[in-house]
Amino acid sequence: MRPSGRNLDEMRPVSIETGITKHAEGACMIRMGDTHVLCTATIEDRVPPFIKGSGLGWVTAEYGMLPRSTSSRMRREASAGKQGGRTVEIQRLIGRALRAGVDRVALGERQITIDCDVIQADGGTRCASITGGWVALRLAVNKLLKAGDIISDPLVSPVAAVSCGIYAGQPVLDLDYPEDSEAGVDGNFIMLGNGQLVEVQMSAEGATFTRDQMAKLMDLADKGVAELVAAQLAAAR
Repeated sequence: MRPSGRNLDEMRPVSIETGITKHAEGACMIRMGDTHVLCTATIEDRVPPFIKGSGLGWVTAEYGMLPRSTSSRMRREASAGKQGGRTVEIQRLIGRALRAGVDRVALGERQITIDCDVIQADGGTRCASITGGWVALRLAVNKLLKAGDIISDPLVSPVAAVSCGIYAGQPVLDLDYPEDSEAGVDGNFIMLGNGQLVEVQMSAEGATFTRDQMAKLMDLADKGVAELVAAQLAAAR
């Protein structure tokens, strides 16, 4: 029995609310169970120096957790004077994941930055950030298309992510914190809307795992991502 009472292949309740900020070109609040992330998109008519003049666009991300997004207060990274290694790793992952679904030639020489701020954390914050980040990106690109700033849609596919793992010896979908903290195997699966893989992060936290178990986790990820993509498309239409 999972702590939440969910079936092994059951996602937490997912909701994606758009139109919640005034200034961002695209924004949403994604809720995956008790994990809540605010995702905003900013369009700038510039690109990083290493692709300037190439005609290619760029999508990047920043990620952060609010001090009381967890059960005890965390110190703001700004007050420490630098980002932690976990933060840097996650925001690079978000950027890589979202770029996998973008035709950077069609985007043109501009940058879209996705800011992912964790309001409340209960496991799977990077997966929620990628999934909600794509919705914010979709809304921002819609504005570019409507304004005539670009002539073809640069988003070739939705991008979504879900966690899967081995908890109490069983493959389970969409780990919350009680499961994540006790899982023998923990993984994050980032996929395109057509089921193609972008990135898989798997680790044996407390036990090794077999090829058969990996295949079962992949099947669970396919199911979870399909549900998330449906929620993305419904929110961003």
